[in-house]
Amino acid sequence: MTLDPKILLTIKNLPLLAKTVVDGFMNGFNKSTVKGPGLEFSQYRSYQPGDDLRWMDWRMYARSDRYYIRESEVETSISVKFLVDASASMNHNDGTISKIDYARYLTASLAYLANSQGDAVGLALFNDGGLQALDSRYDPQHLQRLYYQLEQLKPAGSFTGPGHYKELFSGRQRRELLVFVTDMYEAGNEISHLLNTLSALRHEVIVFHLMGEDELNFDFKGYSSLQDMETGEIIAINTQTKKQYQEKLAAHLSRLKKEMLEKHITYRMLSTAEPLDKALRDFLVQRNKGY
Repeated sequence: MTLDPKILLTIKNLPLLAKTVVDGFMNGFNKSTVKGPGLEFSQYRSYQPGDDLRWMDWRMYARSDRYYIRESEVETSISVKFLVDASASMNHNDGTISKIDYARYLTASLAYLANSQGDAVGLALFNDGGLQALDSRYDPQHLQRLYYQLEQLKPAGSFTGPGHYKELFSGRQRRELLVFVTDMYEAGNEISHLLNTLSALRHEVIVFHLMGEDELNFDFKGYSSLQDMETGEIIAINTQTKKQYQEKLAAHLSRLKKEMLEKHITYRMLSTAEPLDKALRDFLVQRNKGY
């Protein structure tokens, strides 16, 4: 079952929304590809001293007279941190849903999915030139705190951040999977600087680039000008502008894909009109990559 973003707007409770999205997604997903307690195991491996005997497969022992452990999410759980762009441009609404609401629903759903996989989840909100952060933990109460922070989020200011990303995202004993939800709008190179740092720290990074349908199709009927939500700059538009805009947008998206590939970062552009299923599937693929 897929849920249209317009329908999600009617679900006011964020934890319920996240559960509804993920349950619907998992019902149509091949669960045998997902590791975790209660789901089918990924593979067997030989027992090693110190392994948890709860994961011993006694049927395999009866057939082979050898001890085997069923590998599960208990052994492969990771740390997942969600980075959410909450600068003023994320207030953009294409007439159906705002980017920040889509980001809110997407992040809550991915956090619920990660938590159900046994992963520790954390949050970093880039808002009005600052940063609010929750460390990664595997704890139901911690997940509720993450939901609360997302619910209270009000985009403002520009994406400037604290500027000391290396100190914020290094020093951990193991790599994290970092999920960055953003519209990729930057006045200078603020987002590029963040991604360069994360890539240099050798974290797995997936970027979900959000765009409204009106931005993708240049559908601004009835408007003769547009105002930048962060700088206040006003730009005149006309039918001639549309062709130039679409050409520049295609070149811009192509350049972004190339830059992300060079940084070894997974990049996905999402329209805010799309159901969340595609993003959840991409997340699961990235989540199981290299861990």
